[in-house]
Amino acid sequence: MISQTAEYALRAIVYLAKEPNVAKTTKEIAEATRVPVGYLSKVLQNLSRVGLISSQRGLYGGSRLLKAPYEITIYEVVNAVDPIPRIRTCPLRLAAHGENLCPLHRRIDGAVAIIENAFRSTTVAELIEEAALESQICHFPNINS
Repeated sequence: MISQTAEYALRAIVYLAKEPNVAKTTKEIAEATRVPVGYLSKVLQNLSRVGLISSQRGLYGGSRLLKAPYEITIYEVVNAVDPIPRIRTCPLRLAAHGENLCPLHRRIDGAVAIIENAFRSTTVAELIEEAALESQICHFPNINS
């Protein structure tokens, strides 16, 4: 449903959101979220570019959130690294269809719209609060398996 890049971005943001005022190194984030360091660096660059995190190099450097967890939606995170594609015109490029989607593509786009709305209405803070109620946050899969 979402790309691996989007999954990695969400893991990183949730990890940073648990201590929003503490800068974490890329290595710390990678180890905690089980995301390969090289891949994570690119993900963090994208998150920084859209203003979700700040990154600072050096001895006391690292990444931290620029917004409070309750101000960051899943949609913003996903869209920062791998935007959710919507169907605006006929994917088959049929001139007769143009912007009038056939029933199949209208349904597919409708399903994507539902997902998009769910992501827009869910904040990172909500994810953390729900996890606390269940006394756990994601158990990240082992990247070596």
